[in-house]
Amino acid sequence: MHTWRRASSGAKTPIALTIGNFDGIHLGHQAMLSRLKDTASRLGLPACVMTFEPHPREFFAPDQAPVRLTSLREKLTCLIQTEVDCIHICRFNYDFARIGAEQFISDILKEELAVRWLLVGDDFRFGARRAGDFAMLQALSAKNNFTVEAMPSITIDGQRVSSTATRAALAGGDLHKAGKLLGRPYSISGRVVDGDKLGKQLGFPTANIQLKHNRPPLSGIFAVSVCGTIQASPATPLPGVASLGVRPTTHDNGKPVLEVHLFDFNQEIYGQHLQVNFLHKLRDEEKYGDIDTLIRQIERDVAQAKSFFTTAPIHSNSMCNVL
Repeated sequence: MHTWRRASSGAKTPIALTIGNFDGIHLGHQAMLSRLKDTASRLGLPACVMTFEPHPREFFAPDQAPVRLTSLREKLTCLIQTEVDCIHICRFNYDFARIGAEQFISDILKEELAVRWLLVGDDFRFGARRAGDFAMLQALSAKNNFTVEAMPSITIDGQRVSSTATRAALAGGDLHKAGKLLGRPYSISGRVVDGDKLGKQLGFPTANIQLKHNRPPLSGIFAVSVCGTIQASPATPLPGVASLGVRPTTHDNGKPVLEVHLFDFNQEIYGQHLQVNFLHKLRDEEKYGDIDTLIRQIERDVAQAKSFFTTAPIHSNSMCNVL
C-alpha cells in the first residue's frame, strides 16, 4: 500500500479512484471501498482513495465544522486495513479550495492521477464553490478519458448510513446504533500520556489517552475494552471503565480528557498507543460537591461496568482494528 501527497509531475500509472472525506469509515464507506476494489481488480488497475486533510468544513469554518469521528491516523489505518493499493491525501488549503471544478477534472483527475474509473457518492460535490457534481463528471468524462459511476446510499433500518448519523448516535449516547452504522464499536486511539495522577490518588489509576481533537463526538462514563500491546494476547481486548469529558468536579478548564481504568491491571504503560472501544454508556458526566462523593460514584461505575461484562463478555477480535 502506498500513501502519497499531491505532486507536480503527472501520473505514470492509470488508476481506479474514489473520493471522499471518509470520516469514520462507516458501512457506507466500506461498501464504496469494496466496490472500488472489485472494479479495480476487474479492470487491472490499482484501487486508490483520495481524501482531504483537514476536512474542508474545518478549513472554511472551524468553529462550525462537525466533530471528527476519526483522526487522520485512525482514518488511514482503517483505509489500509481495507487493502486498497494507495491513498492520495490532498492538503486542503486556499490554493486547493480555489481550483475550479473543470480544472479539478482536467488537471488533477486526468493529468496528475490518470484516473480511468471513478466512483463517487450520489451527493458528491467538488471544486471552488462546490460547483462540480456527478452530472459534470459524466459530461466531461469521455473528454478526460475516464468512466464515472455513482455509489447509491446504504441504509440500515430505513436510515441512510452517514458520518452525520453516526455523530448523532454518539452524541445521544446510543452506542448500539453507532456500532450498527460503523459495523464495529466506536473507538478512539491515542498514546498514553502523563496526567495529574488524580485517579491513582482516588484509588482508581487511569491511563490518560491523548486526544487529537478538543471536540470528541461523545462524552460521559462508559464500559470499554482496550487494545494494544499491553496484554498477553493483543487480539483480546481488556475490559475497563472510561471517563470522557471535562471532569467538572476536579477541573475548571473545560478541556476534554479520556481516562481509562483497566480492571486488575497494574503495568506502567506510558507511551503505549492504545485503542479504546466504547461498548456501553453508563451515565452522563456530573459535578459532585466533594471528592468523597466522587469516589463513591466511581465505585458504582466500576461495579456497573463489571456487571456489563458478565452479560456481554469480550470475545470479538474485530474490535482490535485501529492501532
